[in-house]
Amino acid sequence: MAGSNAEQLALDGLAPRKRRRKVPAQRVPAEHNPIAQVILDVQATQLGATFDYLVQSKDDEAAQPGVRVRVRFGHQLLFGFIWQRVASSSAPPSALRYIERVVSPQVAVSAQNRADITDIAHAYGGTRANILRMAVPPRVARVDVEQQLVIGRFAIGASDAMKQSLQTWCDEQFDMLDRSYDRVGQIRASIAAHTSSAYVWNVLPGVLRWAHDAAWTLVEALLVGKSGVMVLPDMRHVLDLVEVLQGAGLRRFAPTKATHGSWDGDFAVLGAALPPEERYRAFQAVASGQIRCVIGTRAVMYAPVEGSAVFAIMDDNAYQNADGFMPYAHARGVLRLRARNHHGTFIDFSAVRSPISQWEIQDESREGNSVCGISVEVRGLRTVTQEQSPWIRWLNHEELVRLADPAIGARVPHTAVAVILRALKLGPVLLSIPREGAHDVLCCGKCHHQARCNRCTGPLNGNIHDGHVPHCLWCGAAAVDWSCTNCGNESMRVLRVGAQGTAAELKGLFRHVPIVVSTPSQPRGVVTDIVDKPQIVIATPGAEPRVRPVGRATDPSRVRAQSSYQAVAILDAWASLYALGVDARIDTLTDWMHASSLCLPRTQGGQVMLIGETDPALAQSLMLWDSGVLAQQELKDREATALPPFVAAACVWGNRDAVMNTMNEIGVLTGDYALMEINGEDVPGLLGPVSIAPPRNIAARQLEGTHDRVRAIVRVRVQARDELALRLRSSLAKHMATRNPKELHFKMDPKDLM
Repeated sequence: MAGSNAEQLALDGLAPRKRRRKVPAQRVPAEHNPIAQVILDVQATQLGATFDYLVQSKDDEAAQPGVRVRVRFGHQLLFGFIWQRVASSSAPPSALRYIERVVSPQVAVSAQNRADITDIAHAYGGTRANILRMAVPPRVARVDVEQQLVIGRFAIGASDAMKQSLQTWCDEQFDMLDRSYDRVGQIRASIAAHTSSAYVWNVLPGVLRWAHDAAWTLVEALLVGKSGVMVLPDMRHVLDLVEVLQGAGLRRFAPTKATHGSWDGDFAVLGAALPPEERYRAFQAVASGQIRCVIGTRAVMYAPVEGSAVFAIMDDNAYQNADGFMPYAHARGVLRLRARNHHGTFIDFSAVRSPISQWEIQDESREGNSVCGISVEVRGLRTVTQEQSPWIRWLNHEELVRLADPAIGARVPHTAVAVILRALKLGPVLLSIPREGAHDVLCCGKCHHQARCNRCTGPLNGNIHDGHVPHCLWCGAAAVDWSCTNCGNESMRVLRVGAQGTAAELKGLFRHVPIVVSTPSQPRGVVTDIVDKPQIVIATPGAEPRVRPVGRATDPSRVRAQSSYQAVAILDAWASLYALGVDARIDTLTDWMHASSLCLPRTQGGQVMLIGETDPALAQSLMLWDSGVLAQQELKDREATALPPFVAAACVWGNRDAVMNTMNEIGVLTGDYALMEINGEDVPGLLGPVSIAPPRNIAARQLEGTHDRVRAIVRVRVQARDELALRLRSSLAKHMATRNPKELHFKMDPKDLM
């Protein structure tokens, strides 16, 4: 068969079916504000702006600002959020695409929360998509179907009897607080008012005392029609506060027995560690107004509450309060910013006052920025503090000599052993040991004081072998012609600090006594509770078990008395002298005060022993139960060395060329940030760069330049912090937009400079 009319033979029924090409449906834009400005769920900094899309007339009612949508970006279908609707776009009409579909008509991000997210992104140099990734959990469609949320309903207001019971509890707590703290009445007035205010609340010692104080502020806010948000460092603190709130009469958000599939409650627990369905359900309850009180870990700082509210945080200096994803926002700064935006009340609960808190209350004439400002101090009355704190003794070498202790050189001297054995006749005893792990530090070869940089007082690295010259871990300066500031000696030695083998050693010291070991690394893990009976508990900071009474007591004061240790011994206090990090002393005092809070008060025979040499300011703060002693000393040292909070700082790390190029672009090398004036002296704005190790979580071949990584610290005036964040974000966006493969990251307000 040949010729132009040749055809391919085919059997009947097997010929390919001719399909008609579908004519695309005609899309008609909405009549009013047809342009939707969408934030894409893309974490790239250069794509942090809004993108314009057309809204179809059929989606006009559903496609409201704050809802989740699906759009086409390039060749991909991406999720996003409508940020606002406008009448026109600057993009050419041919470039505009329609929104593919509205994922859910429920508004996930309200107008007020959109303003918060924008301000948070600007404050920390990130994009709104960065914040939305943590603020809005992934949607679970089944939850939207099963849960019929009542918009704007307030659970406490549904029952007059419950509201009266809560009011009675709140008044009783206020009377107790008013007899224990100063300025509690001022806090109550601030919660009821519609003005922005901030407080630094130093909690008194005692088991769950902080939880009762925090619960009062949350309930007080609910009773005046406001919302309450509290960020806690870990789930142990969350469960403690849940217990106290339920004891006050509030119901945790949970399924109801009356109606299948229905959920109800007065407060919700939010956290990134929750199952997706449970987290999304709690988020929707808060976003819709059904729940106005929410507690949890750092993800709660983005809780979608409306109107004036109480924004509280516990232990603001804890490392858990810093987000681990770009832009590395800190819960304290976020809550402080939101309290100002919402005309609400910010409260910083802590046993140990952080340097930023001390800075905020010390001088009301200081200028702040978007994440800090002026705060009012709230502290326990002196007589109440003495009554409720245990008897705290510092058993250092000088004190043991005075007591003529026969075992001065022992890890647990004879004086401490005698106290522990007497306490074991009545109940449990806690032995607190340093955190696990070991590291090398450089110290003076004569007096053993930690070796510090002569330029910026930073710690020196521990590599002095093979003729290497030690370098500062902060500014990278070589320790040439070093001499000890304490004794003048010019030689160094390496000291290895660790806590390995402590449990085995103490087990041999206290034979025939039940011993419980609670550390994250042991096979049993952290022991949460122990029975109130004679036994020794060996625990690292944060892993101390709670003491539960043997029987059930109806008297709350009796419960608190039974749920305490008879004595607490803090071992190896000398390890605090070699701790690394800017906040090393603050973190150490926090660990010690948390352990001491679990002890009986001195009026009931409770005793705490601090064993070993340490910084006198640390020991005095613990013995007086006044963290302001250490906080004031920290501020003096930081002002002399131009460290936060007297300056604002940012940490920039990555490939050396990328980091130095960024330093040049933001004006740190030769521009207006090269020098800053501190106490009449010009101080360089750049510390470093310092070489750092390649990242452990990726292979070296995955990221170009991982073997030439450096870290640099940028310091500017406090008032220039927000401008620094903007410059760093612009430089990072430019770096990523040019598809530069070299690593580059930055973080505002780093906890440590290493």
